[in-house]
Amino acid sequence: MTILAALYNRGFTLPPAEKREIQTDPETTIITFCHWQAERRQHRTLLLIHGLEGSADRHYMLGAAEKAWHAGFNVVRMNVRNCGGTEHLTPTLYHSGFTSDLRFLLFELIEKDRLPDICLIGFSMGGNHALKLAGELGGNAPSQLKGICAISPPIDLELCSNAIREPRNFIYDRRFLRSLKASLQVKSRLYPGIVDLEQLARVRHLWDFDEVVTAPHFGFRDARDYYAQASSGPYLARIQVPALIIHAQDDPFIPFTPFAQLPQSEFVSLLAPRYGGHVGFWQARRNGADHYWAEQAAVDFCSALPG
Repeated sequence: MTILAALYNRGFTLPPAEKREIQTDPETTIITFCHWQAERRQHRTLLLIHGLEGSADRHYMLGAAEKAWHAGFNVVRMNVRNCGGTEHLTPTLYHSGFTSDLRFLLFELIEKDRLPDICLIGFSMGGNHALKLAGELGGNAPSQLKGICAISPPIDLELCSNAIREPRNFIYDRRFLRSLKASLQVKSRLYPGIVDLEQLARVRHLWDFDEVVTAPHFGFRDARDYYAQASSGPYLARIQVPALIIHAQDDPFIPFTPFAQLPQSEFVSLLAPRYGGHVGFWQARRNGADHYWAEQAAVDFCSALPG
């Protein structure tokens, strides 16, 4: 399902987006794409966050955006810093637990746009971002944040990094690593010296990449320290807004074990179908629905939340 859902040729019916550049810190600008309903403040807003090495234009982002738009939502598709061709907009990198840009964007929509009703949907790494941010906010979450949904989130990054370097997952490990290396080649031309390219050339797995690049760039002791601090799992018990996690038990590189041991919480719930792969959740077409079940489930969850 992981591969089929990603390769299936999809078409989308979305209105033109307003492209917005948002400065999240003195040296960093991120790009968002906003689809506004008429009288936008009278509609719930859905903020979408993509996965590792993804972008605002990935099929799952556009698919969820389309479903949300037709359900009456405003939709904001976020490019994580450095993604979607934005390497030139910041001298820094990003990582799987980096929440400062998402936090800034959330409060920008609340304070500048005065949007009264916002939900987050994050895919894979974006799901980890959304859950971790909600946990960081805890009881101080703004009243405008009504809920979040995380689809296939890596809530235990060390476990995931170990799983993806298993021989059966070589296709995923190689794909992510190829993309990360290519992005850093671009980054190095823009900001010479940001990474040791000789060391980068020797990297063979995502774990090694995080050991050589991610950890030193962000001041973590090593890859294991980065995984411990960036994982959303330890933050789940602090979440105080409704949160739905959708995770397939057969996800190829995000093991189900930590999801079976979620802390008891009145706010966090789990939807765990036996099959679905990673951000796949392919279904047969029926009753007018398309193949992408989890996108619709996430939008339905956000629709049902009280205002």
